[in-house]
Amino acid sequence: MTSQRLPVAVIGAGPVGLAAAAHLVSRGETPIVLEAGEQVGATVRQWGHVRVFSPWRYNIDGVAAAMLEKAGWTMPDPEHLPTGQELVEQYLEPLAALPEIRPHVRLRTRVIGVSRRGYDKLRTQGRETAPFVVRVLTPAGEEEIVARAVIDASGTYESPNPLGADGTPARGESGIRDRVFYGIPDVLGVHCSRYAGRRVAVIGSGHSALNTLLNLAELTAIEPETEITWIVRRPPPARVFGGGAADALPARGALGQQARQLLDRGAVALVVGRIAAVTRAARGLTILDEAGSTLAVVDELVAVTGFRPDLGPLRELRLDLDPIMEAPRALAPLIDPNVHSCGTVPPHGAEELAQPEPGFYVVGMKSYGRAPTFLMVTGYEQVRSIACALTGDVEGARRVELTLPESGVCSTQPLGSSASHPNTPESATACCGGPAPAHVDACCAHDAEAKATGEVGCGCGPSGVEVLAAPAATGYAGSAGEAAPTGGRERLPLRLVPSNTLREGGGASRCCN
Repeated sequence: MTSQRLPVAVIGAGPVGLAAAAHLVSRGETPIVLEAGEQVGATVRQWGHVRVFSPWRYNIDGVAAAMLEKAGWTMPDPEHLPTGQELVEQYLEPLAALPEIRPHVRLRTRVIGVSRRGYDKLRTQGRETAPFVVRVLTPAGEEEIVARAVIDASGTYESPNPLGADGTPARGESGIRDRVFYGIPDVLGVHCSRYAGRRVAVIGSGHSALNTLLNLAELTAIEPETEITWIVRRPPPARVFGGGAADALPARGALGQQARQLLDRGAVALVVGRIAAVTRAARGLTILDEAGSTLAVVDELVAVTGFRPDLGPLRELRLDLDPIMEAPRALAPLIDPNVHSCGTVPPHGAEELAQPEPGFYVVGMKSYGRAPTFLMVTGYEQVRSIACALTGDVEGARRVELTLPESGVCSTQPLGSSASHPNTPESATACCGGPAPAHVDACCAHDAEAKATGEVGCGCGPSGVEVLAAPAATGYAGSAGEAAPTGGRERLPLRLVPSNTLREGGGASRCCN
Protein backbone atom coordinates (compact mmCIF):
# COMPACT_ATOMS: atom_id res chain seq x y z
CA MET A 1 0.00 0.00 0.00
CA THR A 2 1.42 3.41 -0.95
CA SER A 3 1.54 6.35 1.46
CA GLN A 4 -1.20 8.09 -0.53
CA ARG A 5 -3.61 5.24 0.16
CA LEU A 6 -2.79 4.89 3.85
CA PRO A 7 -5.24 6.25 6.44
CA VAL A 8 -4.85 9.51 8.33
CA ALA A 9 -4.41 8.79 12.04
CA VAL A 10 -6.35 11.07 14.36
CA ILE A 11 -5.34 10.90 18.03
CA GLY A 12 -8.31 11.51 20.30
CA ALA A 13 -12.08 11.10 19.87
CA GLY A 14 -13.08 14.35 21.49
CA PRO A 15 -14.86 17.26 19.78
CA VAL A 16 -11.88 18.27 17.62
CA GLY A 17 -10.75 14.74 16.82
CA LEU A 18 -14.21 13.67 15.66
CA ALA A 19 -14.53 16.89 13.65
CA ALA A 20 -11.24 16.01 11.96
CA ALA A 21 -12.66 12.60 11.07
CA ALA A 22 -15.81 14.20 9.63
CA HIS A 23 -13.80 16.59 7.44
CA LEU A 24 -11.52 13.82 6.22
CA VAL A 25 -14.43 11.52 5.37
CA SER A 26 -16.22 14.34 3.55
CA ARG A 27 -13.14 14.69 1.34
CA GLY A 28 -12.81 11.01 0.55
CA GLU A 29 -10.05 10.27 3.04
CA THR A 30 -9.93 7.32 5.43
CA PRO A 31 -9.33 8.39 9.03
CA ILE A 32 -8.51 6.09 11.91
CA VAL A 33 -9.46 7.71 15.21
CA LEU A 34 -7.50 6.43 18.20
CA GLU A 35 -9.14 7.04 21.57
CA ALA A 36 -7.53 5.96 24.84
CA GLY A 37 -10.82 6.00 26.76
CA GLU A 38 -13.60 3.46 26.75
CA GLN A 39 -16.03 5.92 25.15
CA VAL A 40 -15.81 8.86 22.79
CA GLY A 41 -15.41 12.18 24.56
CA ALA A 42 -13.71 10.44 27.49
CA THR A 43 -12.12 13.58 28.93
CA VAL A 44 -15.21 15.72 28.30
CA ARG A 45 -17.14 13.26 30.45
CA GLN A 46 -14.76 14.01 33.32
CA TRP A 47 -16.08 17.58 33.41
CA GLY A 48 -19.57 16.62 32.31
CA HIS A 49 -21.17 18.57 35.17
CA VAL A 50 -19.65 21.85 33.97
CA ARG A 51 -21.73 24.18 31.82
CA VAL A 52 -19.57 25.82 29.18
CA PHE A 53 -19.87 29.56 28.53
CA SER A 54 -20.06 29.19 24.74
CA PRO A 55 -23.51 28.34 23.28
CA TRP A 56 -24.16 25.36 21.04
CA ARG A 57 -23.51 27.37 17.88
CA TYR A 58 -19.85 27.65 18.85
CA ASN A 59 -19.54 24.00 19.86
CA ILE A 60 -20.66 22.16 16.72
CA ASP A 61 -18.54 21.73 13.61
CA GLY A 62 -20.30 22.68 10.37
CA VAL A 63 -19.36 19.61 8.33
CA ALA A 64 -20.18 17.31 11.24
CA ALA A 65 -23.56 19.03 11.65
CA ALA A 66 -24.36 18.54 7.98
CA MET A 67 -23.60 14.83 8.23
CA LEU A 68 -25.73 14.51 11.36
CA GLU A 69 -28.68 16.40 9.89
CA LYS A 70 -28.60 14.17 6.82
CA ALA A 71 -29.11 11.25 9.22
CA GLY A 72 -32.10 12.94 10.89
CA TRP A 73 -30.35 14.64 13.81
CA THR A 74 -31.82 17.88 15.13
CA MET A 75 -29.43 20.55 16.31
CA PRO A 76 -29.96 21.73 19.90
CA ASP A 77 -30.98 25.32 20.58
CA PRO A 78 -28.04 27.32 19.16
CA GLU A 79 -28.13 29.76 22.09
CA HIS A 80 -28.29 27.13 24.85
CA LEU A 81 -25.17 26.67 26.97
CA PRO A 82 -24.53 22.93 27.17
CA THR A 83 -22.86 21.00 29.94
CA GLY A 84 -20.02 18.66 29.10
CA GLN A 85 -22.41 15.73 29.46
CA GLU A 86 -24.91 17.31 27.08
CA LEU A 87 -22.10 17.90 24.61
CA VAL A 88 -21.29 14.19 24.71
CA GLU A 89 -24.84 12.87 24.62
CA GLN A 90 -26.36 15.27 22.10
CA TYR A 91 -23.41 15.72 19.75
CA LEU A 92 -20.33 13.52 20.15
CA GLU A 93 -22.11 10.19 20.59
CA PRO A 94 -24.48 10.72 17.62
CA LEU A 95 -21.54 11.89 15.48
CA ALA A 96 -19.40 8.87 16.37
CA ALA A 97 -22.35 6.55 15.68
CA LEU A 98 -22.79 7.70 12.08
CA PRO A 99 -22.06 4.91 9.59
CA GLU A 100 -19.50 7.19 7.92
CA ILE A 101 -17.59 7.63 11.20
CA ARG A 102 -18.21 4.57 13.38
CA PRO A 103 -15.99 2.09 11.47
CA HIS A 104 -13.02 4.43 11.84
CA VAL A 105 -13.11 4.88 15.64
CA ARG A 106 -11.01 2.62 17.85
CA LEU A 107 -11.62 2.86 21.59
CA ARG A 108 -9.31 1.72 24.40
CA THR A 109 -6.38 2.45 22.10
CA ARG A 110 -3.74 4.62 23.73
CA VAL A 111 -1.03 6.16 21.57
CA ILE A 112 2.37 5.67 23.17
CA GLY A 113 4.62 6.77 20.31
CA VAL A 114 4.69 8.35 16.85
CA SER A 115 7.63 8.17 14.43
CA ARG A 116 8.56 7.77 10.78
CA ARG A 117 8.68 4.17 9.59
CA GLY A 118 12.31 3.09 9.60
CA TYR A 119 13.58 6.53 10.68
CA ASP A 120 14.66 7.71 14.07
CA LYS A 121 14.93 11.41 14.78
CA LEU A 122 18.50 11.67 13.48
CA ARG A 123 18.03 10.21 10.01
CA THR A 124 17.16 12.70 7.26
CA GLN A 125 17.57 11.34 3.72
CA GLY A 126 14.20 10.12 2.42
CA ARG A 127 12.45 10.97 5.67
CA GLU A 128 9.66 13.08 4.18
CA THR A 129 8.38 10.24 2.01
CA ALA A 130 8.33 7.65 4.79
CA PRO A 131 4.90 6.96 6.31
CA PHE A 132 4.21 7.51 9.98
CA VAL A 133 4.11 4.64 12.45
CA VAL A 134 1.78 5.09 15.41
CA ARG A 135 2.51 2.73 18.30
CA VAL A 136 -0.58 2.03 20.39
CA LEU A 137 -1.39 0.09 23.55
CA THR A 138 -4.66 -1.86 23.58
CA PRO A 139 -6.15 -4.48 25.92
CA ALA A 140 -4.64 -7.07 23.59
CA GLY A 141 -1.16 -5.54 23.80
CA GLU A 142 0.97 -3.27 21.62
CA GLU A 143 0.53 -2.83 17.89
CA GLU A 144 1.59 -0.46 15.15
CA ILE A 145 -0.59 1.53 12.77
CA VAL A 146 0.92 2.91 9.59
CA ALA A 147 -0.51 6.25 8.41
CA ARG A 148 0.24 8.82 5.74
CA ALA A 149 -0.49 11.71 8.12
CA VAL A 150 -1.16 12.21 11.82
CA ILE A 151 -3.45 14.76 13.49
CA ASP A 152 -2.85 14.92 17.24
CA ALA A 153 -6.09 16.04 18.91
CA SER A 154 -5.38 14.32 22.22
CA GLY A 155 -5.80 17.48 24.30
CA THR A 156 -4.08 18.29 27.58
CA TYR A 157 -6.64 17.32 30.24
CA GLU A 158 -4.61 14.33 31.40
CA SER A 159 -1.55 16.52 32.00
CA PRO A 160 -2.50 19.07 34.68
CA ASN A 161 0.04 21.57 35.93
CA PRO A 162 1.32 20.85 39.44
CA LEU A 163 0.86 23.06 42.50
CA GLY A 164 4.42 24.33 42.64
CA ALA A 165 4.88 27.94 41.57
CA ASP A 166 8.07 27.08 39.69
CA GLY A 167 6.28 24.64 37.39
CA THR A 168 7.38 21.50 39.21
CA PRO A 169 5.36 19.65 41.87
CA ALA A 170 5.39 21.35 45.23
CA ARG A 171 7.45 19.55 47.85
CA GLY A 172 5.21 16.93 49.39
CA GLU A 173 2.63 17.12 46.59
CA SER A 174 3.06 13.49 45.59
CA GLY A 175 2.25 12.42 49.14
CA ILE A 176 -1.04 14.31 49.45
CA ARG A 177 -2.64 13.53 46.09
CA ASP A 178 -5.57 11.89 47.85
CA ARG A 179 -6.47 15.39 49.08
CA VAL A 180 -5.95 17.20 45.77
CA PHE A 181 -8.47 17.34 42.92
CA TYR A 182 -6.90 18.34 39.59
CA GLY A 183 -9.60 19.99 37.48
CA ILE A 184 -13.15 21.09 38.30
CA PRO A 185 -14.80 18.88 40.93
CA ASP A 186 -18.55 18.30 40.94
CA VAL A 187 -18.91 20.24 44.17
CA LEU A 188 -22.71 20.27 44.15
CA GLY A 189 -23.02 16.67 42.89
CA VAL A 190 -20.97 13.53 43.32
CA HIS A 191 -18.17 15.31 45.20
CA CYS A 192 -20.42 17.24 47.57
CA SER A 193 -19.57 15.17 50.66
CA ARG A 194 -15.87 15.68 50.02
CA TYR A 195 -16.11 19.46 50.43
CA ALA A 196 -19.19 20.12 52.57
CA GLY A 197 -18.21 21.65 55.89
CA ARG A 198 -14.51 21.48 55.05
CA ARG A 199 -11.75 24.04 54.58
CA VAL A 200 -11.07 24.13 50.85
CA ALA A 201 -8.29 25.91 48.98
CA VAL A 202 -8.74 26.66 45.28
CA ILE A 203 -5.43 27.15 43.47
CA GLY A 204 -5.45 29.02 40.16
CA SER A 205 -6.89 32.13 38.50
CA GLY A 206 -8.56 31.00 35.28
CA HIS A 207 -12.17 30.32 34.35
CA SER A 208 -12.04 26.88 35.97
CA ALA A 209 -10.95 28.41 39.25
CA LEU A 210 -13.78 30.94 39.13
CA ASN A 211 -16.27 28.17 38.35
CA THR A 212 -15.07 26.19 41.35
CA LEU A 213 -15.21 29.20 43.67
CA LEU A 214 -18.80 29.91 42.66
CA ASN A 215 -19.83 26.30 43.20
CA LEU A 216 -18.18 26.22 46.61
CA ALA A 217 -19.91 29.47 47.54
CA GLU A 218 -23.21 27.87 46.62
CA LEU A 219 -22.30 24.90 48.81
CA THR A 220 -21.82 27.21 51.81
CA ALA A 221 -25.54 28.04 51.62
CA ILE A 222 -26.19 24.37 52.35
CA GLU A 223 -23.20 23.75 54.61
CA PRO A 224 -22.28 27.08 56.28
CA GLU A 225 -19.20 25.56 57.92
CA THR A 226 -17.52 25.28 54.54
CA GLU A 227 -14.56 27.68 54.30
CA ILE A 228 -13.15 28.84 50.95
CA THR A 229 -9.63 30.09 50.37
CA TRP A 230 -8.49 31.26 46.95
CA ILE A 231 -4.72 31.12 46.45
CA VAL A 232 -3.19 33.04 43.55
CA ARG A 233 0.40 33.91 42.72
CA ARG A 234 -0.27 37.60 42.28
CA PRO A 235 -3.15 40.01 42.93
CA PRO A 236 -5.77 39.23 40.26
CA PRO A 237 -5.72 41.74 37.37
CA ALA A 238 -8.81 42.86 35.49
CA ARG A 239 -8.57 40.12 32.88
CA VAL A 240 -9.18 37.46 35.55
CA PHE A 241 -12.68 38.85 36.07
CA GLY A 242 -13.39 39.10 32.34
CA GLY A 243 -14.97 41.72 30.13
CA GLY A 244 -18.41 41.75 31.73
CA ALA A 245 -21.06 43.09 29.40
CA ALA A 246 -18.42 43.68 26.70
CA ASP A 247 -17.80 39.96 26.33
CA ALA A 248 -19.44 38.47 23.22
CA LEU A 249 -20.05 35.33 25.29
CA PRO A 250 -22.31 36.67 28.08
CA ALA A 251 -21.84 33.63 30.30
CA ARG A 252 -18.06 34.12 30.20
CA GLY A 253 -18.41 37.77 31.13
CA ALA A 254 -20.89 36.98 33.91
CA LEU A 255 -18.59 34.34 35.39
CA GLY A 256 -15.92 36.87 36.26
CA GLN A 257 -18.40 39.41 37.58
CA GLN A 258 -19.96 36.84 39.91
CA ALA A 259 -16.54 35.81 41.20
CA ARG A 260 -15.68 39.45 41.85
CA GLN A 261 -18.85 39.77 43.91
CA LEU A 262 -17.73 36.84 46.10
CA LEU A 263 -14.63 38.79 47.03
CA ASP A 264 -16.56 42.02 47.50
CA ARG A 265 -18.81 40.42 50.10
CA GLY A 266 -16.05 38.48 51.84
CA ALA A 267 -17.32 35.02 50.92
CA VAL A 268 -13.82 33.98 49.84
CA ALA A 269 -10.50 34.60 51.60
CA LEU A 270 -7.92 35.69 49.04
CA VAL A 271 -4.34 34.57 49.61
CA VAL A 272 -1.51 35.90 47.46
CA GLY A 273 1.58 33.74 47.44
CA ARG A 274 3.69 31.24 45.56
CA ILE A 275 3.26 27.66 46.69
CA ALA A 276 6.47 25.75 47.37
CA ALA A 277 5.40 22.92 49.67
CA VAL A 278 2.42 21.12 51.16
CA THR A 279 2.69 19.11 54.36
CA ARG A 280 0.31 17.00 56.39
CA ALA A 281 -0.39 18.21 59.90
CA ALA A 282 -2.76 17.34 62.70
CA ARG A 283 -4.96 20.26 61.70
CA GLY A 284 -5.01 19.37 58.01
CA LEU A 285 -2.77 20.29 55.09
CA THR A 286 -0.36 23.18 55.57
CA ILE A 287 0.44 25.12 52.40
CA LEU A 288 3.82 26.87 52.51
CA ASP A 289 5.31 29.59 50.35
CA GLU A 290 8.87 29.85 49.07
CA ALA A 291 10.03 31.45 52.33
CA GLY A 292 8.58 28.59 54.37
CA SER A 293 5.74 30.72 55.72
CA THR A 294 2.21 29.37 55.98
CA LEU A 295 -0.24 30.50 53.32
CA ALA A 296 -3.19 28.46 54.56
CA VAL A 297 -4.21 25.37 56.50
CA VAL A 298 -6.97 23.44 54.76
CA ASP A 299 -8.58 20.03 54.47
CA GLU A 300 -8.84 19.79 50.67
CA LEU A 301 -7.14 21.39 47.67
CA VAL A 302 -8.56 21.97 44.21
CA ALA A 303 -5.80 22.48 41.66
CA VAL A 304 -7.18 24.41 38.71
CA THR A 305 -3.72 25.47 37.62
CA GLY A 306 -4.08 24.76 33.92
CA PHE A 307 -2.63 22.04 31.75
CA ARG A 308 0.39 21.31 29.60
CA PRO A 309 0.85 19.09 26.54
CA ASP A 310 2.21 15.59 26.92
CA LEU A 311 4.97 15.57 24.32
CA GLY A 312 6.46 12.23 25.33
CA PRO A 313 4.79 10.15 22.57
CA LEU A 314 6.10 12.64 19.97
CA ARG A 315 9.73 12.46 21.01
CA GLU A 316 10.97 10.82 17.77
CA LEU A 317 9.35 13.46 15.58
CA ARG A 318 11.03 16.68 14.51
CA LEU A 319 8.86 19.39 15.99
CA ASP A 320 9.16 23.16 15.85
CA LEU A 321 7.54 24.23 19.10
CA ASP A 322 7.88 27.53 20.86
CA PRO A 323 10.18 27.14 23.90
CA ILE A 324 7.84 29.20 26.07
CA MET A 325 4.39 27.98 25.12
CA GLU A 326 5.19 24.47 23.81
CA ALA A 327 2.85 25.36 20.94
CA PRO A 328 3.58 25.55 17.20
CA ARG A 329 6.02 28.41 16.77
CA ALA A 330 3.85 30.49 14.43
CA LEU A 331 0.87 30.24 16.78
CA ALA A 332 2.67 30.89 20.06
CA PRO A 333 2.94 34.71 19.93
CA LEU A 334 -0.81 34.95 19.38
CA ILE A 335 -1.67 32.98 22.53
CA ASP A 336 1.13 33.79 24.99
CA PRO A 337 -0.70 35.09 28.09
CA ASN A 338 2.36 37.15 29.06
CA VAL A 339 1.83 39.48 26.11
CA HIS A 340 -1.31 38.52 24.22
CA SER A 341 -3.63 41.46 24.37
CA CYS A 342 -7.11 40.10 23.80
CA GLY A 343 -9.02 37.03 24.90
CA THR A 344 -9.55 35.88 21.33
CA VAL A 345 -7.08 34.54 18.77
CA PRO A 346 -7.18 35.08 15.00
CA PRO A 347 -8.40 32.00 13.10
CA HIS A 348 -5.52 29.87 11.91
CA GLY A 349 -4.97 26.58 10.18
CA ALA A 350 -2.57 24.28 8.38
CA GLU A 351 -0.01 26.95 7.57
CA GLU A 352 0.45 28.09 11.18
CA LEU A 353 0.28 24.54 12.55
CA ALA A 354 2.70 22.93 10.07
CA GLN A 355 5.70 21.10 11.50
CA PRO A 356 9.08 20.08 10.06
CA GLU A 357 7.48 16.62 9.66
CA PRO A 358 5.16 17.12 6.64
CA GLY A 359 1.78 15.60 7.36
CA PHE A 360 1.97 15.91 11.15
CA TYR A 361 -0.21 18.44 12.99
CA VAL A 362 -1.08 19.20 16.60
CA VAL A 363 -4.60 20.62 16.91
CA GLY A 364 -7.19 21.53 19.50
CA MET A 365 -6.26 22.37 23.06
CA LYS A 366 -2.89 20.64 22.66
CA SER A 367 -1.98 23.08 19.87
CA TYR A 368 -2.27 25.87 22.45
CA GLY A 369 0.50 24.30 24.52
CA ARG A 370 0.43 25.89 27.96
CA ALA A 371 -1.98 28.70 27.04
CA PRO A 372 -4.95 28.84 29.43
CA THR A 373 -7.97 29.27 27.13
CA PHE A 374 -9.35 27.59 24.03
CA LEU A 375 -12.66 27.53 22.15
CA MET A 376 -13.81 24.37 20.39
CA VAL A 377 -14.74 26.33 17.30
CA THR A 378 -11.06 27.28 16.93
CA GLY A 379 -10.18 23.60 16.73
CA TYR A 380 -12.88 23.01 14.14
CA GLU A 381 -11.35 25.68 11.92
CA GLN A 382 -7.92 24.13 12.42
CA VAL A 383 -8.99 20.68 11.22
CA ARG A 384 -11.04 22.10 8.33
CA SER A 385 -7.92 23.81 7.04
CA ILE A 386 -5.73 20.74 7.63
CA ALA A 387 -8.17 18.44 5.81
CA CYS A 388 -7.97 20.82 2.86
CA ALA A 389 -4.17 20.78 2.97
CA LEU A 390 -4.00 16.98 3.13
CA THR A 391 -6.23 16.68 0.04
CA GLY A 392 -4.40 19.26 -2.04
CA ASP A 393 -6.87 22.11 -1.61
CA VAL A 394 -4.31 24.85 -0.99
CA GLU A 395 -6.81 27.70 -1.39
CA GLY A 396 -9.24 26.09 1.04
CA ALA A 397 -6.47 25.54 3.57
CA ARG A 398 -5.58 29.24 3.53
CA ARG A 399 -9.15 30.55 3.53
CA VAL A 400 -10.55 31.80 6.83
CA GLU A 401 -14.05 30.51 7.55
CA LEU A 402 -14.45 31.57 11.15
CA THR A 403 -15.27 34.63 13.22
CA LEU A 404 -14.45 34.26 16.90
CA PRO A 405 -16.33 36.00 19.73
CA GLU A 406 -14.47 38.88 21.36
CA SER A 407 -13.79 38.59 25.07
CA GLY A 408 -13.99 42.28 25.87
CA VAL A 409 -10.91 42.04 28.05
CA CYS A 410 -7.24 42.85 27.71
CA SER A 411 -4.39 41.23 29.59
CA THR A 412 -2.32 44.22 30.57
CA GLN A 413 1.36 44.71 31.19
CA PRO A 414 2.75 47.22 33.71
CA LEU A 415 3.14 50.76 32.43
CA GLY A 416 6.33 51.18 30.48
CA SER A 417 6.81 47.44 30.07
CA SER A 418 8.44 46.43 26.81
CA ALA A 419 8.05 42.71 27.37
CA SER A 420 6.96 40.81 24.33
CA HIS A 421 7.12 37.37 22.86
CA PRO A 422 10.21 37.06 20.63
CA ASN A 423 8.04 36.25 17.61
CA THR A 424 5.10 38.55 18.28
CA PRO A 425 3.82 40.15 15.07
CA GLU A 426 3.06 43.85 15.24
CA SER A 427 -0.64 43.20 14.71
CA ALA A 428 -0.82 41.11 17.84
CA THR A 429 0.29 43.99 20.05
CA ALA A 430 -2.48 46.38 19.02
CA CYS A 431 -5.34 45.25 21.23
CA CYS A 432 -8.74 46.83 21.69
CA GLY A 433 -8.30 49.17 18.73
CA GLY A 434 -5.06 50.71 19.97
CA PRO A 435 -4.43 53.38 22.61
CA ALA A 436 -7.15 55.73 23.82
CA PRO A 437 -7.26 59.27 22.39
CA ALA A 438 -5.32 61.87 24.34
CA HIS A 439 -7.09 63.47 27.35
CA VAL A 440 -9.76 60.71 27.40
CA ASP A 441 -10.27 58.70 30.57
CA ALA A 442 -10.12 55.27 28.94
CA CYS A 443 -7.71 52.36 28.75
CA CYS A 444 -7.93 51.89 24.98
CA ALA A 445 -9.77 53.00 21.85
CA HIS A 446 -12.63 50.53 22.31
CA ASP A 447 -13.02 51.61 25.93
CA ALA A 448 -13.24 55.24 24.84
CA GLU A 449 -15.86 54.40 22.20
CA ALA A 450 -17.96 52.45 24.69
CA LYS A 451 -17.91 55.25 27.25
CA ALA A 452 -18.77 57.81 24.58
CA THR A 453 -22.01 55.92 23.91
CA GLY A 454 -22.97 55.79 27.56
CA GLU A 455 -21.68 52.31 28.35
CA VAL A 456 -19.45 51.53 31.31
CA GLY A 457 -16.53 50.68 29.05
CA CYS A 458 -15.03 47.68 27.32
CA GLY A 459 -14.15 45.83 30.50
CA CYS A 460 -10.38 45.79 30.08
CA GLY A 461 -9.48 48.52 32.55
CA PRO A 462 -8.33 48.18 36.16
CA SER A 463 -9.41 45.20 38.20
CA GLY A 464 -12.73 45.38 39.99
CA VAL A 465 -10.89 44.24 43.08
CA GLU A 466 -7.63 45.80 44.14
CA VAL A 467 -5.35 44.08 46.62
CA LEU A 468 -3.45 46.60 48.68
CA ALA A 469 -0.41 45.16 50.40
CA ALA A 470 2.65 46.16 52.32
CA PRO A 471 5.90 46.21 50.30
CA ALA A 472 6.82 42.71 49.10
CA ALA A 473 3.67 41.43 50.74
CA THR A 474 2.72 37.86 50.09
CA GLY A 475 0.53 35.65 52.14
CA TYR A 476 -2.74 35.61 53.98
CA ALA A 477 -5.56 38.02 53.27
CA GLY A 478 -8.47 37.43 55.59
CA SER A 479 -11.20 39.50 57.18
CA ALA A 480 -10.31 42.47 59.33
CA GLY A 481 -9.14 41.39 62.76
CA GLU A 482 -8.85 37.73 61.76
CA ALA A 483 -5.82 35.84 62.93
CA ALA A 484 -3.42 34.30 60.47
CA PRO A 485 -3.62 30.53 59.99
CA THR A 486 -0.63 30.00 62.27
CA GLY A 487 0.36 31.92 65.34
CA GLY A 488 3.82 32.69 64.02
CA ARG A 489 2.70 34.57 60.91
CA GLU A 490 1.12 37.98 60.98
CA ARG A 491 -1.84 38.74 58.81
CA LEU A 492 -0.63 41.02 56.04
CA PRO A 493 -2.45 44.33 55.58
CA LEU A 494 -4.31 43.21 52.45
CA ARG A 495 -7.81 44.43 51.76
CA LEU A 496 -10.25 44.23 48.91
CA VAL A 497 -11.56 47.44 47.43
CA PRO A 498 -14.46 47.63 44.92
CA SER A 499 -13.47 49.24 41.65
CA ASN A 500 -15.59 52.34 42.21
CA THR A 501 -13.47 53.26 45.22
CA LEU A 502 -10.07 53.01 43.55
CA ARG A 503 -7.89 55.96 44.45
CA GLU A 504 -7.78 58.76 41.93
CA GLY A 505 -4.45 58.78 40.20
CA GLY A 506 -3.62 55.29 41.52
CA GLY A 507 -1.12 53.08 39.78
CA ALA A 508 -3.55 50.68 38.16
CA SER A 509 -2.21 49.09 35.01
CA ARG A 510 -3.62 50.27 31.72
CA CYS A 511 -3.74 48.35 28.48
CA CYS A 512 -3.01 49.15 24.85
CA ASN A 513 -0.21 51.61 25.57
